[in-house]
Amino acid sequence: MPVSSRRRPLTALVGLSVLLFALITWQVLADGPLVGVDERLSRALIHPDRLSELLADLGNVQVALPVLALALAYVAWRGRAGGRDRWWLPPLAGALAMVLVPALVAPLKEWTDRPGTPAVPVAVGYYPSGHTATAVVAYGAATLLLLGLLRSPAVRRVLVACCMLLVLGASYGLVRRGYHWPLDVLASWCLGAVLLAGVCRAADRARRPVTRSTRRSSSGTPSSRSGPS
Repeated sequence: MPVSSRRRPLTALVGLSVLLFALITWQVLADGPLVGVDERLSRALIHPDRLSELLADLGNVQVALPVLALALAYVAWRGRAGGRDRWWLPPLAGALAMVLVPALVAPLKEWTDRPGTPAVPVAVGYYPSGHTATAVVAYGAATLLLLGLLRSPAVRRVLVACCMLLVLGASYGLVRRGYHWPLDVLASWCLGAVLLAGVCRAADRARRPVTRSTRRSSSGTPSSRSGPS
């Protein structure tokens, strides 16, 4: 699929994610009708057990970050070994997306000041879910970058399925265990989708061939079009 054809649905996904995130955040701040639905749904789903605890742990930094780090190192190694000009761009974008998770989630938690479910100690700062955002960005970025190196459609489908299972498993575990309200998780999906769109854009940019004129311009050598610099 051409890069321009991929940009349109990606832009639409980012726009939809931003709008949905804004709507959810507004409802949480205003204690709107969605919050009431969210609390009733949470009461129906909460059932703390060992399985939900293990699934929630998939969103821990200690679990998700090593997976992303290994994927970034492998992508960087393959790109450099293959002689790609911008081999460093996709792993850098993946690392930056992961760094932005706490940078965005922490102030949002402080701003919204949402209390937790009855299953956790009395406290505030549960919106959005940092564990969910960590799982979405870590597993999602690893998957997006590895897909560019895989040629087998079957292997690609398996990789995407594994990513979805990890993210959904972590999300379900967080709600089932009572660590987060469902809206906390949904908001983090939206936040993660925006960050992953940036990773996808960077990966597309890295795959574009570097033309001779681009090489000259980037190295500071005047080209016939631009004239002396």
